[in-house]
Amino acid sequence: MLNAETRSLKRVKIVADRLLGLSVSINTVERICMDVGDDLAVAEAQQWEGVIEGEVPVPSLGIVEFDGGRIRTRKTGCGPGVHLDGKGWNETKNAIFVSASSTPSDVDPHPDPPRCFLDSDHVAKLAESAKINEDTVRNDDCVNEPTATEDTAERTDDDTHKPRRLLRTFVSSMKSSQDFGTQMRREAQRRRFDEAPRKAFVGDGLPCNWTIQKTHFHDYVAILDFVHSVSHLFSASVACFGKGEEAWEAYTDWMIRVWQSDVASVIDELKFHQQSIGNPPDDASDDDPRERLRLEIGYLENNTSRMDYVTYRCEGLPTTSAWMESAVKELNYRVKGTEMFWNNPSGAEAILKIRAAALSDDDRLVRLLTNRPGQLTLRRATRKSQAP
Repeated sequence: MLNAETRSLKRVKIVADRLLGLSVSINTVERICMDVGDDLAVAEAQQWEGVIEGEVPVPSLGIVEFDGGRIRTRKTGCGPGVHLDGKGWNETKNAIFVSASSTPSDVDPHPDPPRCFLDSDHVAKLAESAKINEDTVRNDDCVNEPTATEDTAERTDDDTHKPRRLLRTFVSSMKSSQDFGTQMRREAQRRRFDEAPRKAFVGDGLPCNWTIQKTHFHDYVAILDFVHSVSHLFSASVACFGKGEEAWEAYTDWMIRVWQSDVASVIDELKFHQQSIGNPPDDASDDDPRERLRLEIGYLENNTSRMDYVTYRCEGLPTTSAWMESAVKELNYRVKGTEMFWNNPSGAEAILKIRAAALSDDDRLVRLLTNRPGQLTLRRATRKSQAP
C-alpha cells in the first residue's frame, strides 16, 4: 500500500522505518513492488478470480472512459542517467469503469451550455492545453496529457439526468493500444457492463480511442468529450478571424449549436470560411490558419457521429470525460514528478498497476495483498533494478 500512496520508493522506506518501525532497504521495497505488480497482472488476466469475491451487480448505466498520459522513462537496461530522446517522455494508457445511475428524460434537461464554456479565459486555456497535447502526438501514439477540466456544470437535486458515480475501477498500463484494449474488455466483462441497459464510451478525438471502442465496445454509445469539442471550436474561430471579439462571437455561436447537436451547420459554415481564406498549400505548417482550419473541419467531420449531445443528455449519459481527467491526475501523483524517471517498461508497468488497483473502489489491492501466499517467508528470485 505504501508503494501506491507515497511519491517514491525512498519515501516508502522512510515511512516504513519512522511510522511502522520496519527497517527495509530500498532494494527490498523495489523487489516487493515488482512482485506485486506481477501478481496484479496475473489477477487482472484472470479477471480477479479468487481475489474479488461475491456477486457483481449489473449497473443501470455502465460508463467506460479512456485517456492517455505521459511519464518520463529511461532507456531499458542503461541505468539511472540514460534517458529516452525528447526528455524521456513516454505514453501511458488509462481507463476508468464507472457504475452510475441517472434518470432519462423525454426533453433536453439542460438546453443551455454550462457557463464555464462562455468564459473566454477558461476556454482559451482549454484550447492552448489541447494544442500542446496534440503537438506531442506522433505516429498515432496515444499520448495525451489531460486537460485541466472539471465537470463545472452546477449540480442541483433536480439534475437527475447527470450520471452519479456509484463505483469506479481503474486499469492503467504501458502496453500497446491493442493489448490495453484487451485489458479494458476484460475489466468491463468482469463488471458486467455488457449486460447494462445503457452503456457509454467517452474519449477525446484521438484515433486509437475509437479503434478500441469499435473493436471492444462497439455496442456502447460512443461520445466525444464535449470539452475537446470546445477547444477545437475555439481554435477554428481563431483560424477564421484571429484573436478578437469577432472570433469569440463566432466561437460562442458554434459552441451553443454543437451543444444543441447541430454540428452539421457549424461544419458548413467552417467550409464557407475555408473557401474565403483559401485551401492550404501542400507545404503549409500546422500554424498556418488555412491548415489549422482544414484540420478542425476534419476533426468535426470525423467525430460528428459522437457529438449528439442532446440525445446523450436525454438518455442520462455523460457528455464529458471529467471522471477520467480527474483519475489521470490521481494516477500521476505516484508516477509523475520533477526528476522522476522510470525504467521502461517493467518498473513503470508495476507501479501503474499498483496505483490503479489502490484507486479502485473495490479494494482489490488490499484483497490481493491479504491473500498473497507465503508473504512472511517467501523470497522470490532476484531481478534487475527496474523502478526508481
